[in-house]
Amino acid sequence: MNRTKAGDRIDAERRRAEEKKTRHEPPRRTISPKTMTPTKKKRTERHPGDMKALKMQQALSKISYGQRNTVKSRISEIDSFQQFPFLQVIQDAIPEEALKGQVDILPTPVQRLAIPALLGIDGSNHRRRAQPAPTTEMRQFLLAAETGSGKTLAYTLPVIDAIKRAEIAEAEEEAKKQVVKEEKKKGNLFELEPPPLADEAHPSSGRPRAVILLPTGELVDQVARVFKTFSHTVKLRVAGISASYSATIIRNRLFGPSGVDVVISTPHLLSSITESDPNILSRVSHLVVDEADSLLDRSFSPITSSIIDRATPSLKQLILCSATIPRSLDSFLQKRFPDIVRLATPNLHAIPRRVQLGVVDIDHEPYRGNRDLACADTIWQIGRDTSNAVDEAREVKRIIVFVNERERATELAKYLVTKGIDASALNRDTTEQRRGDILESFTSPSLNISPTSNSENPSDSIATRSPPSTLASQRILTNTKVLVMTDIGARGIDTVNVRNVVLYDVPHTTIDFIHRLGRTGRMGRRGKGVVLVGKTDRRDIVREIREGMYMGKALI
Repeated sequence: MNRTKAGDRIDAERRRAEEKKTRHEPPRRTISPKTMTPTKKKRTERHPGDMKALKMQQALSKISYGQRNTVKSRISEIDSFQQFPFLQVIQDAIPEEALKGQVDILPTPVQRLAIPALLGIDGSNHRRRAQPAPTTEMRQFLLAAETGSGKTLAYTLPVIDAIKRAEIAEAEEEAKKQVVKEEKKKGNLFELEPPPLADEAHPSSGRPRAVILLPTGELVDQVARVFKTFSHTVKLRVAGISASYSATIIRNRLFGPSGVDVVISTPHLLSSITESDPNILSRVSHLVVDEADSLLDRSFSPITSSIIDRATPSLKQLILCSATIPRSLDSFLQKRFPDIVRLATPNLHAIPRRVQLGVVDIDHEPYRGNRDLACADTIWQIGRDTSNAVDEAREVKRIIVFVNERERATELAKYLVTKGIDASALNRDTTEQRRGDILESFTSPSLNISPTSNSENPSDSIATRSPPSTLASQRILTNTKVLVMTDIGARGIDTVNVRNVVLYDVPHTTIDFIHRLGRTGRMGRRGKGVVLVGKTDRRDIVREIREGMYMGKALI
């Protein structure tokens, strides 16, 4: 009755409960059911090869090493394009057009794995099945392989072969109809035929046989160039369309008088076209969704799925391509395409061992936490060897710098320019036209820059470790081009001439690590990556990435 606070009793009970929790208790022991004696729980020790930190990031779908070994033994039986039953005109175009200038014209592992499956050939004798099982259902494939492994050519060759075989079959059918028509004409000599229409459109005008979907306009142009390498020899009509082209150009390419065989487009543009003209997808037999991990995520999935649904009645093959299989994509495929055939290379989710990864600690001297300064100094060190070359016209050394934020890309590019580095920024705010010009300039294999006569030797700045602020007005890093970008350039862009990648920021996920470092070391070439690490970055993740790369393990 003399209490002045209603909560005194409650507070006392709460304090006693907290004291009981903090009281030291002996470690719990479990009793073995066999011996009925108390045994201590074993502490699980971390194996040096385990990737504990990476499991905290966006997870990748697991592929067992047993499956990887099975694929290795299967693809080891194929060592030449001649083993694939392509039409002779396509077989001749591979060394003359597609792989022109290469010394060893051999199929890559992903091509050895995917081409037989897409052609529907018997694995034992590498011949087409004489009598395929009659079915009206489309065949579904997931083609998963590491970046720079030749996935584009892996689906390009089977698609072109199917288109040309369909043309041959239609020509034979038309010839039979013509014979029957001539016989009927002989029986009735007085029957008159209507004259042909002057403005009659081509049968394939606006009705392609194959559609390739890609996330960006740059990838549309890149894949279109691969298909067009066969256009002269194989007589293929290809239309690459994206938002960077005017409406007149898009209309002429789709509905031209000569027709169209393959349409390469972004999902948004193709979806808007099919809204006004649904017949665009009425004759599609092959649909390829490249970069499927992007086109089937939450932002692209509704539009991509609608295109697949509209093309399904005539579709014979659906091919999904990706460099990684995130668990989100894996779950989507299990629900939407449970019968899909998965074609994964043995090195999927692994960064090639030919790519070296270095680490620069920005907290040490002379950077003292200045990430921009560390980035500029790293670029100078990479470009130093090229600048010291004797030849007057030297090949340009291309370096890609990846950042996590698009605003940072522009700021960093401006900073590097003030330090005597030829740098450009690329992010989603860059216009389509400007983006295409930057990538064309950066990836062109014939790009060369002559050294400036008044530039000083940039190696002096590296030796003396002088800050880049003193280099801006004194030295210029010649024969080196730098492209600062976000992950917009980490997906699918062909950067075979890029040997060096700088990770300005530590990537958020394992998938980003794979795609960013996949910009170098492509098509069997060596490459090098450098990651800048500070006190706020996850050093354990970087350490596990390096361990996995050294051991050749998949980052799963």
